[in-house]
Amino acid sequence: MAEEEKKTAAEAAQHIKENAEPAEKASEPKEKVEEKKESREEKKEEKKEKAPEEHKPDPRDAEIKALQAQVKDLNDQVAKLKNAYAMAYADTENTRKRLNNEFDQHMKYHIQEFAKEVLPVIDNCQRALAVKPKDTEDENYRKAFEMVLNSLLSALKKEGVEPIDCKGKDFDPNWMQAVMSEHVDGVKTGQVLEVFQDGYKLKDRLLRAAMVKVSE
Repeated sequence: MAEEEKKTAAEAAQHIKENAEPAEKASEPKEKVEEKKESREEKKEEKKEKAPEEHKPDPRDAEIKALQAQVKDLNDQVAKLKNAYAMAYADTENTRKRLNNEFDQHMKYHIQEFAKEVLPVIDNCQRALAVKPKDTEDENYRKAFEMVLNSLLSALKKEGVEPIDCKGKDFDPNWMQAVMSEHVDGVKTGQVLEVFQDGYKLKDRLLRAAMVKVSE
């Protein structure tokens, strides 16, 4: 009797088990669908989180643009100032060179006007010395006068003032002025025959042209 009850209980358990398995199998697809649905929703949420945010204007952009414009303006000002500096420097150099040249010319020819004023005095002294003395006393005066003239000529020579050597030279219109001409046998044309008034030069500059007579 007990064995039959055990057998009956085992069969009932087996029947319950068989009936329960199809139910579990039928419910399994629904759970999977729910899981898939939840997985898709999670992925959508992740995509939303990962999606880039809409571009919003950065307030610093305007400041950067303003600074860039300021830098450009400053660069332009620097270029203008450099150009102005170069022009001012060139003008200064030209002025310096011009002043130096004027100073050199002044130092070289500073005695020019004085020498021109002295030349008539030298002419008169030479004319006086050309007169022959009548006696010994006049000769002494003449010698003293000649010494004074030589001292004056020596002082002028130190400053670059010298007489132009003309006698027997070829006529040079740059230094001489022909006031007479004469034909002389054996003398080539254009040669200086006589000097009426000495010419003078200051270094390489003409002070007064010599007045001469030339051969034809």
